[in-house]
Amino acid sequence: MKVFGIAGYSGSGKTTLLEKLIPQFTARGLKVSVIKHAHHGFDIDRPGKDSYRHREAGATEVLLSCNDRWALMHERRDEGEISLDELISRLAPCDLVLIEGFKQEPVPKLEVYRPENGKPPLFPERSDIVALATDDGIETTLPKLPLNDVGAMADFVMNYLQLQERPC
Repeated sequence: MKVFGIAGYSGSGKTTLLEKLIPQFTARGLKVSVIKHAHHGFDIDRPGKDSYRHREAGATEVLLSCNDRWALMHERRDEGEISLDELISRLAPCDLVLIEGFKQEPVPKLEVYRPENGKPPLFPERSDIVALATDDGIETTLPKLPLNDVGAMADFVMNYLQLQERPC
């Protein structure tokens, strides 16, 4: 599985960009998965539901299943944060794993840079950032891709990772 990250500060448009990139890759016949890092705790379950009650009772894992999807919730409790490599190893095989967040992980990344966020770019400090998605005239030797040209970004990722289109 090939891995590629989307990096940038909060509010830069990472999620929106991924939302637009995923259909680009799937239209090219690729099977795509996404791993998103959350900085704060999250819960996909609701208090009072059976699965929530099972986790609260101490279950380490609870798997929910229906006709349309399944979800496995794993409680880490005092285990500390899981590594990106371990998360990737838990995914079903696919062609491309897109990563949102995980700025510190050494995987190739496209930085979404918007100067109006008031934050400095990440790329001067991160050698794993291999291109910028920006409309700013910032100076860099990295490839710069216009924020509204999702096709060019998908092309860049395909070429960078040497992925081939597959018939749908």
